Amino acid sequence: MKFGGQLLTAVCAILLFTAPNLEGQPYRISAVRYGDLSDFPLRGLLPDAGEDETVDIALAFWLLESDDRTVLFDSGFFRQAWLEQFDVSDFLRPDRAVREAGVDPGEVTDIVISHAHWDHIGGIELFPTATIWIQAEEYAYYTGPAWQADGRSGGIDREDIRHLVDRNLDGGVRLIEGDGIEILPGLKVHTGARHTWASQFLEVEGDPTWILASDNAYLYRGLRERRPSATFSPSDRDANLRAMAEMLDLAGDTLHVIPGHDAMQFERFPSTGPRVVRITPPSPPPRSPGPRDPPHR
Repeated sequence: MKFGGQLLTAVCAILLFTAPNLEGQPYRISAVRYGDLSDFPLRGLLPDAGEDETVDIALAFWLLESDDRTVLFDSGFFRQAWLEQFDVSDFLRPDRAVREAGVDPGEVTDIVISHAHWDHIGGIELFPTATIWIQAEEYAYYTGPAWQADGRSGGIDREDIRHLVDRNLDGGVRLIEGDGIEILPGLKVHTGARHTWASQFLEVEGDPTWILASDNAYLYRGLRERRPSATFSPSDRDANLRAMAEMLDLAGDTLHVIPGHDAMQFERFPSTGPRVVRITPPSPPPRSPGPRDPPHR
């Protein structure tokens, strides 16, 4: 019996150190499409594109669900002025789009903001109970110097910033200090791409690791061809290329990097609704070894 007990202890120890770490990939990731921009000038996304090139782009944000958190990466927008200025089609307000993904807006616990442009931060007002995560430098710049005579506030909505400040005054904002920071279990932010003053992309740790790029990499084409996205200034293009290289290094390939506005993501992954695709499924139950699973579509 003593030998049997020792053997059982040894087997348990082996299983403990070799079993898959399901906690390392706790999030189900979905992309939610809330609108479209047709015939958008490609040069607005890839600065070195031809003058006459256009592309149909998706307006999207990403939903990450775990057992105890419901997280959005970016939040869309809803203000009428932007709808009209950009002639947005097939628009659905982000809180309603989230419902189509099976989530009540009041269940959203956190919103990680990649950057302060109108179509990424504008929807936070629709999720009043969520905690907002944003780079401290991004917050500081767009609540201050951006509005000075020599500042740059293009693509920033004043009402969005006012609401962000109010949210901070109410204790609902968390300011992130820098690069490579794990803000929640399994979620790490990275900076350096300089799409805005201090934009960030999101690493969803696991096996495999997924990268949500937002506007730090607009399109799969930009990733494949190593072409910089639109940046805060022309001098930031090299930083953007380095950030894309980091994304690919973290993810391993372009399949596991999700660009910010590429409609292809809504064809590549399986649909769970008219506006929603599932990028990663729930953790599967244990099973016997078998044929390799087919790749994502």
